[in-house]
Amino acid sequence: MNELFRIVGGALRLDIDKVRNYTAFLADKLEKEGDAVSAGRLRKMLNESDHELRPSEARFPHALPIDGESRFPLIERVNLRAHHEPPIVLSQDQWDVVNEFLSVAKSYAQLDEQGAAGPTNLLMYGPPGSGKSRLARHIAAELGLDLYIARLDGLISSFLGSTAKNIRALFDFAARTPCVLFLDEFDAIAKLRGDTQELGELKRVVNSFIQNLDALGPQSIILAATNHEELLDSAVWRRFVYRLALGYPPPDLRRQMWNDFLRPLDFGDRDLELLVDLSEGFSGSDIQEVSRRLHRRRITTQQAPELKDAFLVLQNIGIGEGQERRFLSALRGMHVDAIARALRDRNEKLYSHAALAHLLGVSKATAYRRTLKGGKQRGGKEHSKT
Repeated sequence: MNELFRIVGGALRLDIDKVRNYTAFLADKLEKEGDAVSAGRLRKMLNESDHELRPSEARFPHALPIDGESRFPLIERVNLRAHHEPPIVLSQDQWDVVNEFLSVAKSYAQLDEQGAAGPTNLLMYGPPGSGKSRLARHIAAELGLDLYIARLDGLISSFLGSTAKNIRALFDFAARTPCVLFLDEFDAIAKLRGDTQELGELKRVVNSFIQNLDALGPQSIILAATNHEELLDSAVWRRFVYRLALGYPPPDLRRQMWNDFLRPLDFGDRDLELLVDLSEGFSGSDIQEVSRRLHRRRITTQQAPELKDAFLVLQNIGIGEGQERRFLSALRGMHVDAIARALRDRNEKLYSHAALAHLLGVSKATAYRRTLKGGKQRGGKEHSKT
C-alpha cells in the first residue's frame, strides 16, 4: 500500500519519474511475495504506456545526481549483498528506537490514512566505529530498499556557490526513487548557523538543507549520521524526530560482540571475560577488527590464536583516536611487571595469577613473580623485561 500512495502522489504532481520508479518497485515487490500475475500486469502496463513511462532498465532507472562543476556523482549506491555481517548488537533501548522507526516506515500508508503520518527521518550520532553505517545498511535491508549514501563534505568541498543546487538535486532524487538516503558526516552541512567561524555561504547552505528537507514529504526515508552532534544546528535537530545515540558499548554488549565476532575461534568463558574488561572504551568496530585480525592469524599461521595474541592485538588497536577512554591506554609503555601488577590492582579476582599467565604467555609461577611489589624476584634480584 505504501507504494500505491507514492504512485498516486507522483501522478497528481505530474512526476513521471516517480510514477515509473515506484510502479516498477511495486512490481518487484509483488513478485517477491509470490504474486507474479499482478507483477506481470504492472510491467505490461509500463511497457504499453507512452514512451515517457517506459523504464529504461529492467527494474527502474537510477540516474544519479551529479555536481554541476566537477561532474562527479553526489551519491553512490551501496551493494547490500556484498556485506555479510554478524548480527547488530544494541541495547534494548536502542533497539526500541530502531524498531519503532522501521514500523513507521513500513506502515506509512495506514498512518497517512489516519492522519498520523510524519517525517521518517532518523539521526544517528556517536563516536567513530559505533555502528552508524552498519545500522543504515540494516535498516535498508529490513525495508527492502536500495541504500544510497551521500558524503556531504563533498557537496561543499570547493564549490560553495553550487551547493544549494546540489542539495536540491539530492532530495529530488530521494523524492522520486524508492530508496533510503543516508547522509553521512552530516555535521559537514548542518552546522550551527550562529557559528561565527563559518562563512555566510555555509549558513545559507544550512537554510537550503532545511527547506529541502521540509519540502521532501514524509514518504521519503532519510538517515543521517554524525560524530559531532554538538555542531548541529538546533533547527536541524527538530527535523529528526527519531534520534539514536550510539556510544562505546558497555560490558554486556561487549561480551555479546566478542561472542559473535570470535566464532569459531576457541576462546573459553574466562578468556572472554578478560577480553570484555580489557576492551573497555573500545568501539564495536574496534572489537570486530581485533577479531578479524585473529581470524587472519589463524589462517596465515595455521595455528589457533591464544589469549596472549588477542591481548597484543588489542594493545595495537588501542593506539589512536579516543584512547584516553580506554583502560589499556594507561598500560602503554609500562614494563610487563608493572602491567601485571596494574591488572591485579584493577580486579584481583578476574586477573588471577593463572589468568595473567594465560594473558602474558608465561607460567603461573612467572606470573606470580611479575606481580611482586618492587619488581623483585625471590632472592632480591631484579628480573628482565620480556
